[in-house]
Amino acid sequence: ILAMSHKFKVKKVVSCLSTCIFPDKTSYPIDETMLHNGPPHDSNFGYSYAKRMIDVMNRGYHEQYGCQFTSVIPCNVYGPHDNFNIEHGHVIPGLIHKAYKAQENGTSFQIWGTGSPLRQFIYSLDLAKLFIWV
Repeated sequence: ILAMSHKFKVKKVVSCLSTCIFPDKTSYPIDETMLHNGPPHDSNFGYSYAKRMIDVMNRGYHEQYGCQFTSVIPCNVYGPHDNFNIEHGHVIPGLIHKAYKAQENGTSFQIWGTGSPLRQFIYSLDLAKLFIWV
């Protein structure tokens, strides 16, 4: 995609990376300057390095040809058409479904876990607006 974008003089390319590309062993909070500071988690090895190479290629095309190729690394995305499965879905849609079921059945709304993990989320349509802005 980047090669063809360069060949056909596309003015700007915005690629979407993933938070799993960050180093497995890192300090928090993380930011884009820490992207290449260590290997990713073994479970995402191939995918993570492939995504990291997009960042490397963006830089290379910019340095060599002045191309405006960039990437965004969104946090956890949720929104319409998400996976609302309580057992295997994503966090926000799963909680929404769980709350709906608790209200529908007149049962308590319970959230599993300790409450100590910290996560960031972004609504898919807000992310779309950010892509256009970038």
